[in-house]
Amino acid sequence: MAAAVNTSSTDYKVAGGDDYDHVEQARNQQVLARDYICAVPEESDMYLNTSTIKLKVPAGEEFNGSVLLKNLYLSCDPYMRGVKHSDNATTKQDRVVFFSPDSPVVGYGVSKVVDSQHPEFKAGDLVWGITKWEEYTLITDMQSFFKINHADVPLSYYTGLLGMPGMTAYAGFYEVCNPKKGEYVYVSSAFGAVGQIVGQFAKLMGCYVVGSAGSQEKVDILKNKFGFDEAFNYKEEPDLDAALKRYFPEGIDIYFENVGGKMLDAVLLNMRLHGRIAVCGMISQYNNEQHEGVTNLMHLIYKRVRMEGFFVFDFYHLYPKFLDLVLPYIREGKIAYVEDIVEGLEKGPASLVGLFNGRNAGKAVVAVARE
Repeated sequence: MAAAVNTSSTDYKVAGGDDYDHVEQARNQQVLARDYICAVPEESDMYLNTSTIKLKVPAGEEFNGSVLLKNLYLSCDPYMRGVKHSDNATTKQDRVVFFSPDSPVVGYGVSKVVDSQHPEFKAGDLVWGITKWEEYTLITDMQSFFKINHADVPLSYYTGLLGMPGMTAYAGFYEVCNPKKGEYVYVSSAFGAVGQIVGQFAKLMGCYVVGSAGSQEKVDILKNKFGFDEAFNYKEEPDLDAALKRYFPEGIDIYFENVGGKMLDAVLLNMRLHGRIAVCGMISQYNNEQHEGVTNLMHLIYKRVRMEGFFVFDFYHLYPKFLDLVLPYIREGKIAYVEDIVEGLEKGPASLVGLFNGRNAGKAVVAVARE
């Protein structure tokens, strides 16, 4: 990727009245988007830029509540490609644009507070939330950030297991699906950041769990590391309906949907009476100009199945409850977690693109700085 250099600066004062020009500054390497993404993302859709940044929050009313962050870990997630944006968006989250021309890529990350004009955050605090793909980010609205109060686990976990993917797994499985001990649970894209957690939640509840993934290596990890009862490589199954009947001869109580398309159609044929489907994502459809239709929806009626889409932002008020459940599991070794960490912002585009071709071997994370 070609690198650009931007040395422009703006005249500000810092809190206390000192000249902003005299404040310590640092290099700020960034990953910028060339344009909006309208197809399968490629590394060439992004490029490196190097600028400088002042290590203080500027003074002024417009910066009240602002925080300067040093980004430590950045998360690569499929939704960064798939989210559509509407001019009529009604919530802040609906208006998040992950790729804007010549602007830093936007996504979840773990960061350290460098300077703060926010009463709830101070220098040295660790946080996770929506940041930018750069070494330092000035955040003017901290509503999407959570303070990290438990640093006895790897900080990178807050991009996944203890961050948005973990909360997504928790909300979809426990809140949407209302699982019961002994139920039959199927997780598609089970090796992904969300799927691997859902499967382990289900096992800890005493459910029978089957997952699907895209390689034999991933299938083996699902069974041998994450404790799934069974797993299969969907690429080697020409008849998905037959495959599901093989693993679920009595049908499926809970389907955690990450794929869509033909997989969803096959699952609908195999749901049990009063089954539940949590629709988390549809990665098979993100890059299709024409989305595949689903033909077996009548089975929702025949089997009295409840299928519900959900958005993790609606459940963030349960984050303390989620931590109370998951942190003991981590400390007691009851949850396994696999990360695929690359070092350096320059490796970020390849890691993100790898989500769509199966190259990643676990939760994809970019390590920007190790504090």
